[in-house]
Amino acid sequence: MKVRADIAELLHAGVHHQDIARQLHVSRKTVSTTHRALKLPARVRGGGAPHATLEDAYRAHTEPAADGHARWTGYLDGTLPILCHAGERTPAPRIAFRLHHGRAPEGRLRRTCTVPGCVAGAHYADRRIREANQRADRAFAAIFGGDQ
Repeated sequence: MKVRADIAELLHAGVHHQDIARQLHVSRKTVSTTHRALKLPARVRGGGAPHATLEDAYRAHTEPAADGHARWTGYLDGTLPILCHAGERTPAPRIAFRLHHGRAPEGRLRRTCTVPGCVAGAHYADRRIREANQRADRAFAAIFGGDQ
């Protein structure tokens, strides 16, 4: 393979693959292939030292926002925040939920706030929480009347 000098220079300087591709108008695959051809050490996603735990990785990719919200600063797969750690891809809301509630979510997670991209664990409900809320709503309606 013929190695482009400009790509090699940026790789040796530690520039991220995506930034090289954008700057030089080449595909990320071209950058990755060049990386391998140069026999450079495997890069660490995020550009820093690997995180010891999944929870540490989650905390490193969130920023606190107003009213208890948390803004995701990491990788997005479409609109879904994804955490890449130890070769595994985990949806960030599942980690946020576990950190906040102290247990793994049951079933599908649904965000309970209206802030786009919020990944605060308190702002997600799993099946168990939704069912408990439905029971509470029925009890409230039975006591006080009104729509469920």
